[in-house]
Amino acid sequence: MKAKIRAFIELMRPANVITSLTDVLAGMSIVGFLFNLIDLNSVLFLGISTMCLYAGGVVFNDVFDHDLDKTERPERALPSGRILKSEAILGGILLLSTGIFCAFWYSKLSGFIAIIISICALFYDWKGKHMSIFGPINMGMCRAFNLLLGMSVHEIGTFTYAYLILIPLIYIAAITLVSRGEVHGGTPKTLLFALFLFLIVHVCQIYFAYKFGHLYLALPFIATHFYLIFNKLYVAIKNPIGPNIGKTVKTGVLTLILMNAAWVSLSGQWEMAIFVVLLLPVSIQLGKKFAVT
Repeated sequence: MKAKIRAFIELMRPANVITSLTDVLAGMSIVGFLFNLIDLNSVLFLGISTMCLYAGGVVFNDVFDHDLDKTERPERALPSGRILKSEAILGGILLLSTGIFCAFWYSKLSGFIAIIISICALFYDWKGKHMSIFGPINMGMCRAFNLLLGMSVHEIGTFTYAYLILIPLIYIAAITLVSRGEVHGGTPKTLLFALFLFLIVHVCQIYFAYKFGHLYLALPFIATHFYLIFNKLYVAIKNPIGPNIGKTVKTGVLTLILMNAAWVSLSGQWEMAIFVVLLLPVSIQLGKKFAVT
């Protein structure tokens, strides 16, 4: 039984699940809700929702990749036989259902956004990842709507700042683009384009931090994120082999927490931004024990 639980936790990518929680906290801070009036109800239900939605999405990713992973990644939980495909499907359905239920429990708007996230994730797992152009956009949409889920604590704020979801969309699209060379290696041309997309993200965050009047709070998080992601990407561009690209992808996913800390700092509450950053070492430690990609 313990082996089954361990195998299912592997499928859920716990290190990544932590990053999805910070997406929602970032969304809440953008609409100015969480830090002007702390509402534990919203943090609880939307926090559980986003973590279940993310976990369910990545479980189904391995379900759809089952046959491919028998060749490319036989050590994973499903191809190794440590958990049955039927068990993974049932667990994935329960996770997605719980995520949607918790979102609807909070509000109808949150519930409908949760449904959109689930559809985007399942389509990516099924078809999107195989599409050269739409695939990265599809993956980016999952994170973009995750940020919107956090914004849904305030309906007017959701529609006012909805355009900001384009930034995490671009970021995740860039990571997804890079990840395509994780197994067999990539090309410098693809990695340079991803570099351009990452630069767009950082410049946009600096602009909005300045616009919101808290550049001095956001800049340390943005600068640290910039250094960590470009340090790995530079190595991959010089030598685009699978292991170097894999390190870039892992760093890009885990340091999403820093990008979200920058969003949180827009609220002016540096204490809460630091709290989000403190989730990074937790995510890193989980990333050492469980797969990230």
